[in-house]
Amino acid sequence: MSDFLLQRPRRLRRTEVIRSMVRETSISPDHLIAPLFVIDGKDQKIAIKSMPGQFRYSVDLLVKECFELYALGIHSVAIFPAIDSKLKKSDARESINPKGLYPSAIKAIKDALPEMVVMTDVALDPYNSDGHDGLVDAKTGQILNDETLELLTQMSVMQAAAGADIIGPSDMMDGRVGAIRDGLDSEGFSDTAIMSYTAKYASAFYGPFRDALDSAPKAGDKKTYQMDPANSREAIKEAMLDESEGADFLMVKPGIAYLDIIQTLEQSSALPIAAYNVSGEYAMVKAAAQNGWIDGDKVMQEMLMSFRRAGADVILSYFAKEFAALYRAR
Repeated sequence: MSDFLLQRPRRLRRTEVIRSMVRETSISPDHLIAPLFVIDGKDQKIAIKSMPGQFRYSVDLLVKECFELYALGIHSVAIFPAIDSKLKKSDARESINPKGLYPSAIKAIKDALPEMVVMTDVALDPYNSDGHDGLVDAKTGQILNDETLELLTQMSVMQAAAGADIIGPSDMMDGRVGAIRDGLDSEGFSDTAIMSYTAKYASAFYGPFRDALDSAPKAGDKKTYQMDPANSREAIKEAMLDESEGADFLMVKPGIAYLDIIQTLEQSSALPIAAYNVSGEYAMVKAAAQNGWIDGDKVMQEMLMSFRRAGADVILSYFAKEFAALYRAR
């Protein structure tokens, strides 16, 4: 038998040194963005029950967390605001309040730690009393696309003025990348990048995130603007549109159930591809690990590696801090 086995793949798996020598994919903290939640107040750090190990931070402690992340090698954060319910209105006007919680948080991070790259979120669901990413027609319940674009553009300019490095439109309104790019450029923010949520699916994996922001729709669902999980060619269509409108990154969200979409976009676009390792994916690993069913650290690393192997250049993940700590300790 041995005379016929000229090729033995196991030869290259024999020791860790040999395995590392031929390893095709790598991951480091440089590839990660840490999502963080901000709330009003001072000295506040409130645990998110459905996301063990994740917290809502007041601005002062948010800045402290950013310093800890930076020291571990995580040099990019994505900030999401948990807005007081009293400020949520049907016109979502708090989204463009230049003195509001969100721009204040962005400015505080950039003032304290200028080297930290701050990515923002552009959508109306944290501010909208309806819980939708766009404005809602009160009579029909329809999500108003073009009317929403003006607000999204104003939000983006305000965020850039506060110091944001990357604008992250997550709303899935048609034409929003082009509208935001025009708005940023016209106000002198031509160097501010856009990471478009290009293929954001109408997924059941978002539940814990909506708990963190109290941003679930009050009526209906998001299927008229987020993508159908059954579709893949549509992701290419969205990517072509976003690229033509001026996006700098293309994102796929969620991640683990959409590795094929990550690979499809990586093969069809020259832009960097981002994957969002979303709250439900994080929560499942945490719950299983807490029950002793899996090795949480190993599953985390395997999951993050799968995004890189599929073609993601950047990964937004709630595991970022844990991964960076393990990476440094190894």
